[in-house]
Amino acid sequence: MKYFGVVGLILIWFLVFVSFFEVNEGQILTTLDGPFKPVTVPLDQSFRGHAVDLPDTDPRVQRTVKGFEPEQISVSLSATYDSVWISWITGEYQIGYNIKPLDPSKVGSVVQYGKHIFSLRREAIGQSVIYNQLYPFEGLQNYTSGIIHHVQLTGLKPDTLYYYRCGDPSIPAMSTTYHFKTMPISSPKSYPKRIAIVGDLGLTYNTTSTISHLMGNNPDLVLLVGDVTYANLYLTNGTGSDCYSCSFPETPIHETYQPRWDYWGRYMQPLVSKIPIMVLEGNHEIEEQAENQTFAAYRSRFAFPSKESGSSSPLYYSFNAGGIHFIMLGGYVAYNKSDDQYMWLEKDLANVDRTVTPWLVATWHPPWYSTYTAHYREAECMKVAMEELLYEYGVDLVFNGHVHAYERSNRVYNYTLDPCGPVHITVGDGGNREKMAIEHADEPGKCPEPSSTPDKFMGGFCAYNFTSGPAAGNFCWDQQPEYSAYRESSFGHGILEVKNETHALWTWHRNQDMYNKAGDVIYIVRQPEKCPIKPKVIKPWLVQNYKFDLIKKLI
Repeated sequence: MKYFGVVGLILIWFLVFVSFFEVNEGQILTTLDGPFKPVTVPLDQSFRGHAVDLPDTDPRVQRTVKGFEPEQISVSLSATYDSVWISWITGEYQIGYNIKPLDPSKVGSVVQYGKHIFSLRREAIGQSVIYNQLYPFEGLQNYTSGIIHHVQLTGLKPDTLYYYRCGDPSIPAMSTTYHFKTMPISSPKSYPKRIAIVGDLGLTYNTTSTISHLMGNNPDLVLLVGDVTYANLYLTNGTGSDCYSCSFPETPIHETYQPRWDYWGRYMQPLVSKIPIMVLEGNHEIEEQAENQTFAAYRSRFAFPSKESGSSSPLYYSFNAGGIHFIMLGGYVAYNKSDDQYMWLEKDLANVDRTVTPWLVATWHPPWYSTYTAHYREAECMKVAMEELLYEYGVDLVFNGHVHAYERSNRVYNYTLDPCGPVHITVGDGGNREKMAIEHADEPGKCPEPSSTPDKFMGGFCAYNFTSGPAAGNFCWDQQPEYSAYRESSFGHGILEVKNETHALWTWHRNQDMYNKAGDVIYIVRQPEKCPIKPKVIKPWLVQNYKFDLIKKLI
């Protein structure tokens, strides 16, 4: 009797579990249920976020290593599963009027690694650089970085845990032992379990909530879609502001306080020393300096699989993560049909084998489909140049930042609902100092003046009045556009879980002070049989030239 009683309890528990699972599964909508009527979640006035920067006295951003011991350690992916990059910094930065750059040749770039924590028998040697942030004006302090090391590990097994330590064993100055896991092999049956996607992160107390919640979701990969540290909200003397142009209107050049990059690298190390992070540039990474140099910190501090993916620039590249092909595009570098980025994109798309990587995900910083007043239609020229190409190749999902709020679109192409268009998701709500975007362009009196919308780093003026549809003759809609499915002003991050070649679960996690709440949950469903990829005619000489160019870049 006792046996049957136990079996009965197990059976009852199983039936309850199955019923609960089915009900909850049934509650999760899919894109096949759309297009959805637009939803705007009312602004929670009680939650304004704690978007105040961490001070340099916070122990999480202070330097704790000695001499040339490694710090700010991070892992990033190469173009394929069998290779990763390990990056770190040795030596102290300098800021002031009489700086003397460190000599990178004085410290080695070595990674010792293996599958067993007590047997790191393999060794790889890489390269190191320093960068300067210099200003041609009296009274502005210059900066020179510590020595930044990048080492590529190759010949790795898929979906495998590796242990490593980095530094220079000859000094000796080696790190403690860390670990990372490689991506699964590229196939329609294998995917990373969870991919965290976040934008406009900064280093505020709200950032710390976002990262804490993100780490609690145990991601296998982190995508940061631009605007990393917001170091350019500071003068070189360390004085900061929520709005640079408001507080410092008379500065001769847009200054930046580079030590914020070092603070950010130290704070993020517990996460990115074991979970690969892939970064693309945002407008806050432009960081102008002497001789019209830009993106110096961004280019130097991160490793990018540019050469491996056939790109000539760290501002755009691609990589595979299991059965997903990610395309990381640059919104602040030339993108027209005659420009290098567009030609690279066309080649990259033409070489994607959808039988191997069924999912095609594109990311760049400024969104094409945002209904917030902030940055409204700012990236229209990029949209005009590239949208058709991405549509023809069947991009499934697009992730953007820039707008400090959350928004998910219905499937859309050229401002029109289209079952074969991508879903556009804006996640520029990581927690930065500039605070949240709360106004919508479709609200009375909130439509911006068209001439105020272009960004000088993004081309000319392309955002004309709509010529057809509900907003014909106007620059803004007079209600939430039909392509906007869900929008909410709150800090947070997203988790993408690709289940198979047709279904991916997207969950946006909002920050409510210390609580991590799922705000928007939906299955993104691909329909390759209904949305066949329009074939591009790739001339043999083009493919041949592409392979030749790629070989040259890899040599």
